[in-house]
Parts: sequence; C-alpha cells; structure tokens
Amino acid sequence: MESPAVTFTLAYVVFAVCFVFTPNEFHSAGITVQNLLSGWLGSEDVAFIHYHVRRTTATLLVHSLLPLGYYIGMCFAAPEKQLYSVYTAGEGWKMFALCAVILPTAVGFLALYWSQKRWSNHPLARTLCHHALPQSDWRVVASSINTEFRRIDKFATGVPGARVIVTDTWVMKVTTYKVYVAQQQDIHLTVTESRQHELSPDSNTPVQFITIRVASINPSVKPFDIRLNSTEYGELREKLHAPIRNAANVVIHQTLSDMFLDTFRSLVEVNNVYELPSNQELEPCIGCMQTNANIKLVKYCHEPNEGECQQCYCRPMWCLTCMGKWFASRQDQQHPETWLSSQVPCPTCRARFCIVDVCIIR
Repeated sequence: MESPAVTFTLAYVVFAVCFVFTPNEFHSAGITVQNLLSGWLGSEDVAFIHYHVRRTTATLLVHSLLPLGYYIGMCFAAPEKQLYSVYTAGEGWKMFALCAVILPTAVGFLALYWSQKRWSNHPLARTLCHHALPQSDWRVVASSINTEFRRIDKFATGVPGARVIVTDTWVMKVTTYKVYVAQQQDIHLTVTESRQHELSPDSNTPVQFITIRVASINPSVKPFDIRLNSTEYGELREKLHAPIRNAANVVIHQTLSDMFLDTFRSLVEVNNVYELPSNQELEPCIGCMQTNANIKLVKYCHEPNEGECQQCYCRPMWCLTCMGKWFASRQDQQHPETWLSSQVPCPTCRARFCIVDVCIIR
C-alpha cells in the first residue's frame, strides 16, 4: 500500500503539470491564473496589452509558488519527516525548502521591478517601445493594439498557451509567460514545417499543423513561430498584408478531403499488396487518365463470407489518388470521425469495401 507521502506527491505533480499547461478540463473548471485573479487582471477585450502585462507577471509569480505549496503539503502528508521545522528536516528537504522560498521571493522582486513606472519595465512594454515613433512611447502602441483587438474582424486561433492573433496592423503570439508582437508592414512570413496527424484529439479526424516563421526587418524585434491548423491557413492569408513564402515546399491541405487523402494514402501503403499476373497489363486510370491504374480491391478485412465487405472482381481501373477521392466523396460530410472505419461501394461494380481492402499493385 502506498504511503500518504507518495500519494500526495503523485497527486501534486499531476495538479502542478495541469495547472501550468492547463488542459481543457482545468479551463472548464476555472482552475487557471486568469480566472482566479480575474478581478485584478481586468478584461482582455477592454485593454489587451495591460491585461497581458498583468497576466504574465501574475502567472510567473503564482507558478513560482508551486514548490513551496508542495513543501507545505508534505508537512501534513508526512508528519514523521518533521518538515514543519526546517531545523529538524533532513538535509535534502532543507535545500528544497530554501529553494522553494528563494524562487518566489526572487520572482516577487522581479515583478515589483516590472511594475515600476506604470509597468514600463515589463518585457512586453519594452517590446512595444521598439514599435513606437521617436516622439511617443509604448503606451501609444498599446492603445493602438487595444483598439484593433476589440474589432470583430481580427483573426484569432490556438490554445490558451499559444494563441495567434492577427489584426489589421499587428501579428501577435500569446504564450504562458510572454507576448510576441510584430508589425505587419515590417515582417516576412515563411512556412518552415508541416506535421500531419492521422487523428485529432478533439474531432478524431486527420489534421495538419503548419509552422510559420514571423521575422521582422526591425532588428530589435526577435523572430517567432506561429502554429495553426492548415484549415485556417486561408483565413490567415486574408488577414495578412505580406505574402507567405513556402520555403519547405510544404503541401498545405486547406480542406478536410485534402487531409483525408494523405491519411488514406498512408494507410493503404501498409496494406497487403496485389501481385499483378504476368499476362495482364495496366491501363490508364479511368478517373484521371493521367497515370496508370495501380489499385486492386481485394477483401482482406474478414473471411470471404464474413462482414459487410464483398469481394470485387473488377480488373485494376483506378489509381490511388482517385480511389481516395471516391472514398471521401461517399462519406457523411457531417461526421468525418466515421470516415476511416466506413465501407463504400466499388465505383465500377458496387461491391462494398473498406480501407483495409485497398491494395497497391506491385
């Protein structure tokens, strides 16, 4: 049986990780710094910059208290260790207690320094100074951003710890401890990476995420990366004034069907292959007439007389891409989570098949 100290440690580690990285469940329950300190932070819609100046400061300070919270909790979870008195605690616990006190103290002094001169020492305020005109200060830039953020036509996406916001003049990335800001007229945008996931944790459908590098010609503004779903790429481009360069030659799938084709292709490639008889020649695909047919439907998902799928006796007539498009076109567009597990009729003989039955010809 686990001791109370071990149980508390495991529970506290899980809580601390979730509190810092904040999954959807914690957001729904209101266990976030933004919700717990909402009265002091104010409204993001009313004063975007001032809200995030306070939020980043408060987040850093609250997170720095987590080690001290663990030490205090262990005083009750493990009274035999006598942690309530530092003098009677072990050497390891003394060092931990010292660090747990020094960390929030140092962060507290840093937060006090940031708040001086009406928050002019805060990193976000110093960043905005690089965008200010010679005769103005960061508050003028902040006022401009606050005004544009209140408009309903802004582009906003991403999880709370990595939000991307694009207004008429500004491109911003909001993270847990920092806010990146760049002016649209000064930036170069480059697609640097693409990641394809066969299943999205939210919708159980294929998803593609692309990473775009935002680099400013202003040497004082550090470059940063924004990450978004490829289906939002078109909306992002409409809001941006600068073109997006695709340095990595990434194929960006802006529709669900595009992403499904990639997933369909990857799944078929690991299926059984079909050995073409020596006396049979492949003809051009009747769907596109651009490439030779390279797909044969063979029932592999169940035994011959089992399941809903049927054996197809058609000769090879379709290429992999056209078969994938046919498969996607026969699906319920309102329920993409069912696509990978469904059956469709053969486009020629109407025999039902599933993805497991699609074989590449060798």
